[in-house]
Amino acid sequence: MKREQGEDVDYTTIGMAAADFGLVLRGGFRPGSDDGVPPLADGRPARSLILVGNAGPSLWAVFADSPEARDGAADPLNRWSERVLGGIAARFGGEALYPFGGPPYRPFVAWAKRAEPVRESPLGMLIHPDHGLWHAYRGALAFAEEIALPPRDNQPIPCDSCADKPCLTTCPVGAFAAGGYDVPACAAHIASPDGEDCLGLGCKARRACPIGRDSLYDAAQARFHMEAFLRARG
Repeated sequence: MKREQGEDVDYTTIGMAAADFGLVLRGGFRPGSDDGVPPLADGRPARSLILVGNAGPSLWAVFADSPEARDGAADPLNRWSERVLGGIAARFGGEALYPFGGPPYRPFVAWAKRAEPVRESPLGMLIHPDHGLWHAYRGALAFAEEIALPPRDNQPIPCDSCADKPCLTTCPVGAFAAGGYDVPACAAHIASPDGEDCLGLGCKARRACPIGRDSLYDAAQARFHMEAFLRARG
């Protein structure tokens, strides 16, 4: 992936490059000394950080047809993310950072909150006002230049006005009922015949959230993530 001669390094152009892979830019900010953004490899400080991820199913069609998805090796989505975001970063003269593969581990949750109106939902996952719980961060692009960034969207967090909170009462094994997350109970249910609904379509509690219904993952994408969760549990 090469930068076109005379191609601008701006937020819109970077976003178009990301969109070719089903990715979207998730906002950005000017890193400060307390943000934990490392300097670039040549020692220059990062003056712009742009988060990149997926919202809804757009990533899946691209990833599912990739070499990483078909080669049978471990961590296909992370390897795909490294290849794609590494290529975009190289094209525009930046460096890619990832929420996996540490140490050092990057404070992506804090970065996400700086860049977008997201916050922990009652399930623990970050909720977005438009996409609900159906989004993720695949990495970030750090630049030495001060790239013009869009203003931060300040929509309210939908959980604050959600009286019923169906996400907390829908889990078949009550994994979220005690105000925490009972991971062993969740994993045991998904691995059992009774858990086929959660395994094949995604977490039932997550699907109960009324926000972001247009961004729901399709069945293949949901199963991919649920199976990865089970593998991580050993």
